[in-house]
Amino acid sequence: MHCSSRSSHYSQLQPEDRATIASLRQQNYSVRAIARQLLRSPTTISRELQRNSHSSGYGSVKAQCLCLQRRRCGRPAVKLHPDSILWGLVSHLLRLHWSPEQIALTLARLHPPGHEHRVSYETIYNCIYAMPVGELRKELIATLRHAHNKRVPRSKGKDRRGQIPDMLSIHVRPPEIQDRQFPGHWEGDLIKGEANASAVGTLVERTSRLVMLVKLPEFKPASAANVLQGFTDKLLGIAQPMRLSMTYDQGREMSMHKKLSEQTGIAVYFCDPHSPWQRGSNENMNGLVRQYLPKGTDLSIYSQEQLDAIADEINNRPRKGLGVRSPLAVYRELLINNPQHSTLVH
Repeated sequence: MHCSSRSSHYSQLQPEDRATIASLRQQNYSVRAIARQLLRSPTTISRELQRNSHSSGYGSVKAQCLCLQRRRCGRPAVKLHPDSILWGLVSHLLRLHWSPEQIALTLARLHPPGHEHRVSYETIYNCIYAMPVGELRKELIATLRHAHNKRVPRSKGKDRRGQIPDMLSIHVRPPEIQDRQFPGHWEGDLIKGEANASAVGTLVERTSRLVMLVKLPEFKPASAANVLQGFTDKLLGIAQPMRLSMTYDQGREMSMHKKLSEQTGIAVYFCDPHSPWQRGSNENMNGLVRQYLPKGTDLSIYSQEQLDAIADEINNRPRKGLGVRSPLAVYRELLINNPQHSTLVH
């Protein structure tokens, strides 16, 4: 009982409370007597009477109107009101395909701090996505670069895909791998087909830029088990001295990386989230492979023999970064010069 009484002392007065106050004041109740009736603090009742009384006394309807008016005045004005000059300028620039950040930075350059025509890009985004569903909202969202129907959090939130267990970060990878001093270190990835229903694995050797393409099953091609089997079969076809490490992104298809290491002897390192440049050779090679396996096509129709033929054609093309030599020629030289020379299997 004590707790509920205490909480009522500090809760906001409701219209029915003001009606009770008006009635009791007409009966000449004191401030403390009214407070006891409403289980309120006497200070709350006294402040209510001082703030919301008018020349003819205290009336519940008038008091409620005064309270609402004071609350509206106490709130900051809407920065981008639909009828304001600033919103007209912002919406015009949006239709010219300026991004909210470009608009905000330009306004900040033109106007001093605190000026009414300065606005943050987050405010512009919030204003667009807070609009009621309709043609105007649809039109303005379409002007945005990514045109998401829902607002993406500023921080992009925590990655909810789950963490791959026992990952080895790229930051503990030996520096000689980064410097491409020794061969046998690979980068891996998947390229997806139409509606993500098919996929092909790509493996690129960092020093020679040699590429190998991996056929994956039609049913759930990007599942961890299928990727494990496909990559294991392909990696075991590489001469052991050229099978030392692989760098991959944090895709869930590599969640069975420990088993891959056990079966092939290859160490697997993982890039930071959203950092494709940490696997630059593979990203570049994926672009070349897309000449043969375009986006939006069904990749399951290609056999392993066909994928090998595509890889051979790419590997026999001269590369500027290799001194106008082909990846296959460089890879063969590296293998022959390796102290643990073994027969090339590809």
